[in-house]
Amino acid sequence: MSQLVDSGIEWLDFIPSHWTTSKIDALYTLRNEKVSDRDFAPLSVTNKGIVPQLETAAKSDAHDDRKLVRKGDFAINSRSDRRGSCGISPMDGSVSLINTILAPNTEMNPEYYDWLFHTVQFGDEFYKWGHGIVDDLWTTGWQDMKKISIPTPPLEEQDRIARFLNSRCSEIDDLINSIQTQIEVMEQYKRSVIISITTKGLNNRAELKETGIEYASQIPVTWNMHPLYVYFGERKHKNSLGRENNLLSLSYGKIIQKDINTNEGLLPESFNTYNIIEAGDIIIRPTDLQNDKRSLRTGLAKEHGIITSAYIALMAIKPVNTAYFHYLLHAFDVMKVFYNMGNGVRQGLNFTEFSRLIVFEPPIEEQNLIAEYLDNKCAEIDSIIADKNKQLEILDQYKKSLIYEYVTGKKEVPV
Repeated sequence: MSQLVDSGIEWLDFIPSHWTTSKIDALYTLRNEKVSDRDFAPLSVTNKGIVPQLETAAKSDAHDDRKLVRKGDFAINSRSDRRGSCGISPMDGSVSLINTILAPNTEMNPEYYDWLFHTVQFGDEFYKWGHGIVDDLWTTGWQDMKKISIPTPPLEEQDRIARFLNSRCSEIDDLINSIQTQIEVMEQYKRSVIISITTKGLNNRAELKETGIEYASQIPVTWNMHPLYVYFGERKHKNSLGRENNLLSLSYGKIIQKDINTNEGLLPESFNTYNIIEAGDIIIRPTDLQNDKRSLRTGLAKEHGIITSAYIALMAIKPVNTAYFHYLLHAFDVMKVFYNMGNGVRQGLNFTEFSRLIVFEPPIEEQNLIAEYLDNKCAEIDSIIADKNKQLEILDQYKKSLIYEYVTGKKEVPV
C-alpha cells in the first residue's frame, strides 16, 4: 500500500505520495460552440450519464440554442439542483446551454475522471465554487470550475481504478436492480391484493353477480352498489380564522404531517382557505387527471388537521367503515378509473362529479373484516418493502464510499 500524504485540498484529504494534483483546466479544454438540435441530435445530461434526450426534458422552440458535445467529451450540468448530472458522451450531439462541455487535452483515462466527478465529495466541492441567489438557482460556471483541484494518478493507475470500479460497481448495480425488481413485485402484489379483496371479499367461494362495470365486472351477491354520494358527503370547513396549525398533506397514498413553519416546498402565505378535516375522512386529489398517471390520489386521515382545499374531503354520512371505502377507492385509483372520469381536456373533478362514481357496499361486518385484513396484510408487505429499501440505502452508501476511496487512492487496486 502506497504511503498517504495530505493533499492540502480539503475535499481530497489524503492521497498516495506519488500522486499529484492539477487544476481542471490543465486536463480539459472548454468546448463552447452553439449548434442546432436539427443538425446535432438532442441529448440529456443525467446522473446516469449522457443519453438521447429524455421525454420528460423541457423542450424549447429555440432549436439553435444548444451546445455542441462531441463523442468522448465530458458534460456536466452547472446547476446545483442537477447535482451529479454528468458523464462522458457516447456520441456527437447537442445539449442544453446550462451544461459545461469539456474536451480532454492531455493523455488520461476519461473513465477514471468520470468516476471522480460522480463522487459526492466532488459534487460538494463543485457546489462550493458556485454563485447564485438561492440554492436551486446556484450555478458553477467554467471560470470557477476550472480552478478546482483534482487528483492526477499515473496513467496506469487510472486504468486499473477505472477497470476495477467498472466491474465492482456493475456488480453492485445488478444487485440494486434485483432488489428494486423485488420491491416492484411486492408493490404489484399489494395492489392486486387490495383490488381482489375490495371487489370480491374474503370468501373466495362467495356467489358473484354481474355489475355491468368494466373495471370490476363481478361482486358478491350480498353486496350493494350505489353512487358514492349515498355514503359520503363533502367536508367543506374552512380554516377561516387561521387557528388550526396541524398541517396535513397527501403523499404517496398516505396523509402525513408537514411543518407549517417550514421554508421548504411551496406553501401559501395564509392557511385560511385550507379545509379542516377529521380522522376517518377520505382525501382525494382530483387534479391533473390526464397529465399525472403515476402518483396515488387517495388517503385516509388519521387525525384532525388542515389540508389544501384543492383536494376533495369525503366524510361518511351513514354508518360505514371508512377504511374499507378508502381501500376500495385506492383500488379504483391504481386501476386508473379516475383518469377516465376526466374526459377530453378535463384535468380535474369536483365533488359532484366524483360522487357519481359507483362503489360497492359489503355488509358492515364484512367491511370491518376486510379493513382489518388489509391493514394487517399491507403492514406485512410494507415491512418487507421497508427492509428492502434499507438494503438499497446500504448498497448506495457502500457504492459511494467505494468510489471515493479508490479514486482518491485511499484504497489501492491490486496490480
